[in-house]
Amino acid sequence: MLEKIEELLVEVGNFSTTSKDEIEQFRIKFSGKKGLINDILAQFKEVPNEQKKEFGQKINTLKQAVEAKLEDLKSATSSNIILEKEDLTKPGFSSELGTRHPINLVKNRIIEIFKSIGFAVADGPEIEDDWHNFTALNLPEYHPARDMQDTFFIETNPDILLRTHTSSVQIRYMEENQPPMRILSPGRVFRNEAISSRSHCIFHQIEGLYIDENVSFADLKQTIQFFTTELFGKSKIRLRPSYFPFTEPSAEVDVYWGLNSETDYRITKGTGWLEIMGCGMVDPAVLKNVNIDADKYSGYAFGMGIERIAMLMYQMSDIRMFFENDKRMLEQFKSL
Repeated sequence: MLEKIEELLVEVGNFSTTSKDEIEQFRIKFSGKKGLINDILAQFKEVPNEQKKEFGQKINTLKQAVEAKLEDLKSATSSNIILEKEDLTKPGFSSELGTRHPINLVKNRIIEIFKSIGFAVADGPEIEDDWHNFTALNLPEYHPARDMQDTFFIETNPDILLRTHTSSVQIRYMEENQPPMRILSPGRVFRNEAISSRSHCIFHQIEGLYIDENVSFADLKQTIQFFTTELFGKSKIRLRPSYFPFTEPSAEVDVYWGLNSETDYRITKGTGWLEIMGCGMVDPAVLKNVNIDADKYSGYAFGMGIERIAMLMYQMSDIRMFFENDKRMLEQFKSL
């Protein structure tokens, strides 16, 4: 029996092929359920006791030799197949490239414009408490203006909610810093609104805040004029009186877009003017809530929806397209 194993070791050592079928036949012959190794193991009980140790060692040597041979043959065969079938002079397969989302493209452009005049970016949590989202912004619990912002509440007593604007970031920043300050606060906000072509329950805002000595409404208007010219290439704007609890006086800002396409008619409701942001002088009550001296400092704030500006810039008539993750739409922005 020991002589038989020695013969098989020689056979294994001499075996060579590049055929997958022959390699598989070799494996079945030696390692299959009815292979030679199992046949020899079945005869182990007939081996004299004094030879069992040597016999077991030889069997293990044979098994290891078969496994090593199979590994070598498979490795060599794989390399040969690649070299035979692949034309190494052919160009490689191109990878599909991703792109920034149009919302991020517009957000980054807005940040770039305001950074050029000294604004820095501040960030804050999307899950907020009542103080930072409402009360500190001159919106106490009984204030009717809260009805303008249908809110997703997570907990009550105390109230924890998904922020309805990024003004909460401004409150957090003012609590931890003293003027002068000039910041932008971009991010997602959430309101319980019906989803349509013009509105969504999730959207993106970018708000600005400037606090310093002797800041005036004229400074605010000049900043907005600079921004609209840089972003749209259009300098014709108008400010309409409005109301926000955290600014006084307050205004809505419209930019004249014109009526050059059907999308323009739809977005501007046929007027050619599009409301792009709200703004105003920071209410002294807000400054007092964050321990800033309202007699010494003044400031302005503004906020805009990024989706609306993106719809204008890319002539998109339905806000829902930003959230559908349709690759056909997203692929249009690869070159931007």
